[in-house]
Amino acid sequence: MTSLAQHVYGNIPVLRAPKWWKESCANVECSLHQLAPYIGKIKSSIAGDLIERYSNLGDLVVDPFAGAGTIPLEAAIRGRRAFAADISPYARILSQAKLSPPRTLQAALNRAALALSEAETLPKPDIESVPCWVRRFFHPKTLCEALRFAAVARRSGNEFLMACFLGILHHQRPGFLSYPSSHLVPYLRDKKYPRTKFPEMYRYRELKPRLLSKIHRTYRCFFNPLREKAIIYQSEIGNLDFPKRFDAVITSPPYMNALDYGRDNRLRLWFIDPSLEEPAHIDITQRRKAFVDAITTLATKVEKGLSLRGYCILVVGEEVQRSFRAHPAELVVNIIKRQTPLLRLRKVFTDSIPDIRRSRHEFKGVKTEHFLVFKRG
Repeated sequence: MTSLAQHVYGNIPVLRAPKWWKESCANVECSLHQLAPYIGKIKSSIAGDLIERYSNLGDLVVDPFAGAGTIPLEAAIRGRRAFAADISPYARILSQAKLSPPRTLQAALNRAALALSEAETLPKPDIESVPCWVRRFFHPKTLCEALRFAAVARRSGNEFLMACFLGILHHQRPGFLSYPSSHLVPYLRDKKYPRTKFPEMYRYRELKPRLLSKIHRTYRCFFNPLREKAIIYQSEIGNLDFPKRFDAVITSPPYMNALDYGRDNRLRLWFIDPSLEEPAHIDITQRRKAFVDAITTLATKVEKGLSLRGYCILVVGEEVQRSFRAHPAELVVNIIKRQTPLLRLRKVFTDSIPDIRRSRHEFKGVKTEHFLVFKRG
């Protein structure tokens, strides 16, 4: 154990994560996990292992920072009840879509066909009223189709279709709708793919076949979640009413000073709600305060509702070089000690994050994840 780990965790066991956590799960996981991209999300195999280790069949598992919905989906697939929330409308749509999908491929295709037909009947949108930064990503004809379909998909109950649409919104591959751009953080890649050399990448891309292909891929390896046992909210944790009693908390709070989820998802957020202002960059100081406030609130709610002998697992991103004096995991441990005296740290897993999972080009911030395993005494 390093002196830093000893300083933070004392005599608590600090263990290396199981080797198989590093193995790819893309070909064996439920393909609902691949519905749409989300930067910094936890691997489904790790989420599933934590659920199996620290909860039982029928337990209520809470994830108040649900993000892409990985943890609640794994909980529902594994016979647990799920209570999930996130402040982001994109996160809410993804979680709702994954936990309440059409039960069969044919049902999903039928629903898509109805939505596409309705979209075609809508008036032609005024392209000039769309912000310039949005227009830059699409052929005008593709943008018209996208605007019409998004208008239908925004309606309550259409979260699955909206998530499929957002999943093909931008990338450089032919199966996506935009001009060549990055997959996660939206920016055009016209320097790597200049229009003069790659004219085919700037042509009209029809929405319908790409959407239907996306739905087919989503059902390639489909496991039915227990959707009647899942509750999803869009809420900031301070305004969220937790269940009166729950059996486990398994969650990955937003990285304290590394990721800007609003900026990274700004194009998808605009299609979800065009009235939203383009997200402003949040500076490190603000993000640190938000992180501390969120963990403090979580600790208070866990103190009130976690069952006796229930577990609380917090996944905290760490850095090799930090811009704060405080270690993020150290902040979490100290807050839990202060706010939740009945919750005791039992063990810690550490897992290095390979470059492919850090997602952002040349991103050098978060290097490891610490899985803090607390148990109610």
